[in-house]
Amino acid sequence: MKISIVGGGPGGLYFAILTKKARPDWDIEVFEQNRPDDTFGFGVVFSDSSLDEYESRDQETYERMRAEFAYWDDIDIHYKGEYMKCRGNGFCGTSRVHLLEILQDRCRELGVELNFEERIEASEVTERFADSDLVLASDGIGSAIREANKGEDGFAVTTSTKSNRFCWMGSTRPLTDFTFFFKETEHGIICAHTYQYTKDMSTWIFEMTDECWQGHGFEEFDEPGSATLLQEVFKDELDGHPLILNRSNWRQFPRIFCNKWSVGKIAILGDAKASAHFSIGSGTKLAMDCAIGLHEAAIEHLESAGVDEVFTAYDKKRRVPVQITQHNADVSLAWFEHMQRSFDMDPYQFGMVIMCRAKSVTYDNLLLRDPEFVAKADTEWYQRYFEETGFDYRESRPTPMFTKYKLRDMLLRNRVVMSPMAQYSADEDGNLTDWHLAHYCGAARGGMALMFVEMTCPSPEARITLGCPGMWTDAHEQQWKRIVDFVHEHTNTKIAMQLGHSGRKGSTQLGWENADHPIVNDDQNWPLQSASPLAWFEGESQVPVEINRAGMDKVRDDFVQATERAERAGFDMLELHCAHGYLLASFLSPLTNSRDDEYGGSIKNRMRFPLEVFTAMRAAWPAQKPMSVRISACDWKEGGISEADTHAIAEAFRNAGCDLIDVSAGQTVPDQKPIYGRMFQAGFAEAIRNVSKMATMAVGAVTDAAQVNTILHTRRADLVALGRTHLWNPYVTRQAAAWYDIDTEYGDWEKQYEAGKVQAYSALRKAREQQLEWQLKARPKRHYIFRDD
Repeated sequence: MKISIVGGGPGGLYFAILTKKARPDWDIEVFEQNRPDDTFGFGVVFSDSSLDEYESRDQETYERMRAEFAYWDDIDIHYKGEYMKCRGNGFCGTSRVHLLEILQDRCRELGVELNFEERIEASEVTERFADSDLVLASDGIGSAIREANKGEDGFAVTTSTKSNRFCWMGSTRPLTDFTFFFKETEHGIICAHTYQYTKDMSTWIFEMTDECWQGHGFEEFDEPGSATLLQEVFKDELDGHPLILNRSNWRQFPRIFCNKWSVGKIAILGDAKASAHFSIGSGTKLAMDCAIGLHEAAIEHLESAGVDEVFTAYDKKRRVPVQITQHNADVSLAWFEHMQRSFDMDPYQFGMVIMCRAKSVTYDNLLLRDPEFVAKADTEWYQRYFEETGFDYRESRPTPMFTKYKLRDMLLRNRVVMSPMAQYSADEDGNLTDWHLAHYCGAARGGMALMFVEMTCPSPEARITLGCPGMWTDAHEQQWKRIVDFVHEHTNTKIAMQLGHSGRKGSTQLGWENADHPIVNDDQNWPLQSASPLAWFEGESQVPVEINRAGMDKVRDDFVQATERAERAGFDMLELHCAHGYLLASFLSPLTNSRDDEYGGSIKNRMRFPLEVFTAMRAAWPAQKPMSVRISACDWKEGGISEADTHAIAEAFRNAGCDLIDVSAGQTVPDQKPIYGRMFQAGFAEAIRNVSKMATMAVGAVTDAAQVNTILHTRRADLVALGRTHLWNPYVTRQAAAWYDIDTEYGDWEKQYEAGKVQAYSALRKAREQQLEWQLKARPKRHYIFRDD
């Protein structure tokens, strides 16, 4: 078999090493356009877990890499004159040129043919490698092969250029740890990402917003001028050492992802396939890990089944890990694009944000890595909380999720909320059934502070489905009152009603049928109205009527009567649903609002009717009781709600008397392209919390207590709503209290269940101790070589 590799980066070379070692009889050649000792940039970073994998693959390569590494266990953060250290991270750095030399030497030993200073044009790949069984495009972030095949019939490439400016430089300044230096300048914040990678050299990556970059007068290709200016800004941090240049031009990060990883017999690898922001140090690791996956697929399938089977196996093995890594990198990148939003924080809260910015590290992870760091962060957090609220947890420290929170006169016992989740179990007249009684009365015993009931409709035509509950009759009011009375009498959980109107997404089948599609029996469908006459599914869904002023008046009045009923039923809080493409959301999003009157066009106009409805509801709702609004902070489609729109919406509702923004995203249009991941919508809540300075509730793929504590500790939100987790485990809050061994004040169980509390605390305390012991044993080994130098 013959394999040709275009590009001599770490990923391509490592694939050649592993494959040639396994199959010495295969013909493997590498074509690199640069000289063997050319390299751009300075150091590369690996984690201990990465080295575990490399050690198991090729001991010779591993030992040579290991001998060149500079190691550090700690991350240092310098912020506003304060210095913080977080231990237990386990990283190492090495020179990129040394790494390439090691991989090149190992290739030669194994018989891989290396060709340097030989550029392969994309147009000649097919003819040049006609006799190759597999061609590997490993030609870097500017891959010519990728660009020549970037369409849907090729690699289906998606690219975007991020806003921050950055450049790579080196220095002789010695560093003992991976270190972040944050400098506040007259034009904005500059962050230096720094680490030692050889005995005498360290990498310095400078990053700032475009506004800061322009304010300082940097020029893209003026390397000496940039170095002079940065040496002045970071003169204390550099401690007399110079900055060293090596193609240190200013760039903006290109976010690249190939939706397809092969074209014909060409596979793509490394930065050519998927770029990962340098702030999580995973670019080289990603390339080498994917080289392992492709190597395994080639050994198993190339000779026996052919290249198509190789590429299928490669994709199956590596796509999810690549997407997770790239997502973490994207989240980290986004934080650095907006780092000024956290710059009013106390030092250790800022440090927690740095450590948890990518959401792959949580509060509990840090407790394991460095309990002293978390203890200092907690001390600071509880002191600030006491100063702001008067609630004193400075001694008991029950973790942030078990601190109280107050909205107007409503005092919540903790920060956990059960999200509103449709049950589709009402009868066809909107009446509640036994299911609702069992569901809500049972869930309220789970220990959460606040429980939302599902979106409830103020009129028959406001329903999404025939199974949606209503609040337009006396019977509805009494049915809800029965549930509210039970919750108040038997638990300390507060209960909130969410009111909403389906708009163009109404008259559809139940959620477990063909969701969002019209009811099968035409006689049961009802007329729809929306901001504009745009069907949900074009050609299939009903085209809604563009709502007129008379229709708006009726909708507003329907919401007011439902508000009055919710008050008489005894609800503690009320939420207006302005998200997910429903009627009021259809006014807010430019994707669903094409009006040319005073209710369309600018965000001020698009907000006009939702604000009118909210203002009328606020006037009918008691002043001592809080109100919230759920919004979609992003439509997951180009041309949708912008971040500036989101801030304008949040601030307008705040000025109208809203106490909390429930920050969701998407579901505005059926062809949305959401980016999922753990806590995937928390960044939207964080933006409103830190820019609009308004209380927020985070929601979206939050699944456990560690994530709740992370969100709260890093000021991403004030409350955290768990949805599906509460469906399968309504006792998640009680479980967390027992897990953290929180004092019984925070695990206030109903008296009927107190016998179970003792067992829960005992069992989960033991389970946590056993898990901690297991995690300590399972931590990656340290790959240090202790040397006199």
